[in-house]
Amino acid sequence: MKILILSCNMGEGHNTAGRAVYEKFCQMGVECDFEDALAIAGMKVSRAVNNTYVGITTSIPGMFGWIYSVGRAVSDLNTNTLHVKSPVYAANALYRKKLAAFIRQGGYDVAVFSHLFPAECLTSLRKHGMIDIPFVNIATDYTCIPFWEETKPDYFVIPHPDLAEDFSSKGIPSETLLPFGIPVSDKFKQKTDRATARRELGLPQDKPILLLMSGSMGFGHLEDLTRSLLRQFSNNAQIILLCGRNKAMRSHLAKVFDGQDNILLQPFTQQVALFMDAADMVFTKPGGLTSTEAAVKNTLLVHTDPIPGCETINVAFFGRLGLSVSSPEPGNCDVLALVAYNLWLDKDAQEAMLAAQRKHINPNAAEDICRFILNNFSN
Repeated sequence: MKILILSCNMGEGHNTAGRAVYEKFCQMGVECDFEDALAIAGMKVSRAVNNTYVGITTSIPGMFGWIYSVGRAVSDLNTNTLHVKSPVYAANALYRKKLAAFIRQGGYDVAVFSHLFPAECLTSLRKHGMIDIPFVNIATDYTCIPFWEETKPDYFVIPHPDLAEDFSSKGIPSETLLPFGIPVSDKFKQKTDRATARRELGLPQDKPILLLMSGSMGFGHLEDLTRSLLRQFSNNAQIILLCGRNKAMRSHLAKVFDGQDNILLQPFTQQVALFMDAADMVFTKPGGLTSTEAAVKNTLLVHTDPIPGCETINVAFFGRLGLSVSSPEPGNCDVLALVAYNLWLDKDAQEAMLAAQRKHINPNAAEDICRFILNNFSN
């Protein structure tokens, strides 16, 4: 059996989920390739889409929220009334011949998609009888995002059993839903004790460490939140800022916090799992993948302001199940710092959060997905 895993370069979450499945298939000795779907359409297309996405979400997140709301309205209208395909479906159908040729030339038996776009394209391919290859979707947010319902996979992996109604209400057959969870790399399942992690990273052993994550592209108000946390924790904490690939953000923060030994600026790193092990508390925007990684690590989790759209739903889902805490006043860093400090002081609340994470988040989602595919699609 040969597996094709497709994602898109629109933030790292979709890619990371796809790579987690790729990593597990490789461990099992299964032939597998991981590709950017839009690169198949053309590298110019991939770069243009990624640059537009990053530009909107980092500079004008309110517009992204508006676009998401419009998409949700169109999706609901199509589900309940119109039953026609969206412009998103039409755009992804444009490269279906290239995708069909890529699949045939690669000799793939099954496709796995961690992003909507290739799922739309292959749905179009199958609808027009151009290719007949089974495929599996993987949702990477704790909601059914707009237009997933337009795709026609053989199975659909969702992040949690409680979300089955959300997906089935959009017209996705309930018998295709697999509540395995969001797949994460094995390095988030492995636990390095805190002292060892700090020693390997050259971090102090005698201070609380607060890890502030901005996502791969550098989102959020790290400067304001850092100042609020310094005031709340009386400058006794070591604060680590993961700035992702946002060089401008890191340069600005370096100037702002120049000379402050308890502030560490870290550019994009492959050691996020180890930093989580070293930290007492993790602050991150509520992306589905990063939130899942932190919960699999079983660490105290504070959600920062979401990018409007699916992240707003993610933070609500995590809060409802007690998997994280967040500010009741989005945008107010002082309130968020107070929420975090109250969690720091409340050992019972900490234990309740960690227990909820162990109960509700499946650390073995990648393996469960791979084994299901091998058991159901092997000749």
